[in-house]
Amino acid sequence: MTPVEVIRKKRDGGTLTREEMHAFISGYVANEIPDYQMAALLMAVYFNGMTADERAALTDVMLHSGVVVDLSHIPGVKVDKHSTGGVGDKVSLILAPMVAACGVPVPMISGRGLGHTGGTLDKLEAIPGFRTDLSIEEYKRVIAETGLVLIGQTKEIAPADKRMYALRDVTATVESIPLIAGSIMSKKLAEGIDALVLDIKTGNGAFMHTFEDSAALAEALVSIGTSMGKRTVGYITDMNQPLGYMIGNWLEVVESVECLKGRAVADLMEVTYVLGGTMVWLGKRAASIDEGIERCKEAIASGKAFEKFCEVVARQGGDPSYLEHPQRYPRPRHVVEVRSTASGYVTGYATMQIGLLAIALGAGRTKVDDIIDPKAGIIITKKIGDRVERDELLGTIATDRGDVLDRARAAMQSFVAVGETTPSRQQLVHAFVDETGVKPWTTPSLWKGMNR
Repeated sequence: MTPVEVIRKKRDGGTLTREEMHAFISGYVANEIPDYQMAALLMAVYFNGMTADERAALTDVMLHSGVVVDLSHIPGVKVDKHSTGGVGDKVSLILAPMVAACGVPVPMISGRGLGHTGGTLDKLEAIPGFRTDLSIEEYKRVIAETGLVLIGQTKEIAPADKRMYALRDVTATVESIPLIAGSIMSKKLAEGIDALVLDIKTGNGAFMHTFEDSAALAEALVSIGTSMGKRTVGYITDMNQPLGYMIGNWLEVVESVECLKGRAVADLMEVTYVLGGTMVWLGKRAASIDEGIERCKEAIASGKAFEKFCEVVARQGGDPSYLEHPQRYPRPRHVVEVRSTASGYVTGYATMQIGLLAIALGAGRTKVDDIIDPKAGIIITKKIGDRVERDELLGTIATDRGDVLDRARAAMQSFVAVGETTPSRQQLVHAFVDETGVKPWTTPSLWKGMNR
């Protein structure tokens, strides 16, 4: 079929074959099909969706548009984790070394900040000297030596996805479950993994605001991974308030280090332990998820998880002394307190707006070529359900940008809702997803005998 016929078929609700997608996408990567025709196909997919077979075929074509890394020489089951992104979501910085310390190899290719969400690469690069731009050969060497590697997407990995994503960003076709699923899975399956754990965020700080949309995305991702022969499971987790207390690149490194050293930040560590325990189980280092969680808790308590993080930081060019002595890090020019204008209970957060405020402070990008200030960010002091008194500290703003301080303080006050009645307890991990569907989840007790 010609490109026009493929576009027409999808426009009219037809089902594309793998051969049709391969020809179209290969032609696009080879510059034989122009942007405007790919944009037309993307819009047709946006409106008409894709079947499960189409989603799998799309992922496979994008995956094989570049290099698929072979890590078969690395002993053990290689397992990675992917999050759809949120505010204060620094889970990967804790989870990856924790799971690697349990004996599961973790090859992790991460992304930069997107929209209101922070990016793992930007957080890692806040560590002085840390390199995320390793070549494929360096990537293989580091994981062989340390059991863990943390890099960004290289030009060899899923180049079709890279070009298609850039086009989606400017054609209003980002919010499409088949296109999101194909983009995520083509990159993850190119890493050389054997299994994958997904963290699908839901709520006002997530890309998917409703549980139903998050569940649909989770099922699509799990279906693709399973069809490609990779054990894939996921969780739907809450993003109606920032995860942990710190938002911003260096601040999130600091909070991650505190957690690696044993600080029990309840919401952050619940998500981290559930995802990590599942990775240890999939990596065949535990007989169950619960046992995997216990192994992860041991890795934190023993100090092995923090040691592993310092090891990989040093191996990838970073200076681990900043992890031991964070006070050495440069200080922001302005540190401003934000105080409550009312007494009561914290009933909610405008989580996406807090993420956007962090960007305005310098912690993220509004243009591709913007330079991030790793010092910039926000520290909150309260969680939903906490009591707060009038004039009590709600949070702290850190920035070098003096011209945004007054607006930022007022905005932050408006992003924290305070009411007279105690809100109901927020469930953090809503559901577990595997090839059989979406199931309710109850996290086992994590804090027995621990200081919270």
